[in-house]
Amino acid sequence: MPESGKLFGIDRDDEALEAAGARLACFGDRFTAIKGNFFDMKSLLAARGVCKVDGILLDLGVSSHQLDARERGFSYKAEAPLDMRMDQSAPLSAKTVVNEWPEEKLREIFYEYGEEKFSAKIARRIVERRAERPIETTTELAELIKSAIPAKFRNEPQHPARRCFQAIRIAVNGELDGLDEAIRNAHDLLNPGGRLAILTFHSLEDRIVKNAFRSFENPCTCPKSAPVCICGKKPTAKVLTRHPLTASEREQTENSRATSAKLRAIVRMDPDTGSY
Repeated sequence: MPESGKLFGIDRDDEALEAAGARLACFGDRFTAIKGNFFDMKSLLAARGVCKVDGILLDLGVSSHQLDARERGFSYKAEAPLDMRMDQSAPLSAKTVVNEWPEEKLREIFYEYGEEKFSAKIARRIVERRAERPIETTTELAELIKSAIPAKFRNEPQHPARRCFQAIRIAVNGELDGLDEAIRNAHDLLNPGGRLAILTFHSLEDRIVKNAFRSFENPCTCPKSAPVCICGKKPTAKVLTRHPLTASEREQTENSRATSAKLRAIVRMDPDTGSY
């Protein structure tokens, strides 16, 4: 980090903030850890007198620490109470979603957030089981989901519950609600020449990022048949990654969680001059 530079880290997870603070303590007051949702980055930074920045990295989704800390209830591999909250002070947990949300809503999130083709069967099985007794643990839920999937579709390399666990986690933490607006806020915070890089880990996030970046580079809303642009909208960023960057074979071998990672980036432009 340059001597004059300042780094702000925003996270909802107290454990992540504590770890970052310890790791970056050598930078003194040039690093500031902020408790909050990066969706609110504009107001969080403004409260600290920052209105423009030179670079932003957004790392979306769940962290390895959250997956590995079994008591957090993110993983279907180890028994733990159903939780999945990134911010452990938040009122909504996975236990509430699984045991209290209506069948229709469960079916909807499994299909939309997990892209699970057996969403209806799984939602029905959950509702039937919870009518007998509450569903309390991650392993109980994982096996219940597996049992609702037809036997010939259960032999996957990974546990068949992973898609529904992803869907529940996204719902609990509101990961997609307002993501497009957050990307636009990040874009607005950049100085000309500033970079915005975003790491995604599933197709739903990546699609939102790709479409937002495309709209910055090609904002024209005129009909394709129009001979000239009359809307007057000018590009405000250039996409630096025509195709997302992915992990090398070596990195995937050393870190299997990097397999699904995609990185996209833009550089901010001055819309009046077209310069960076």
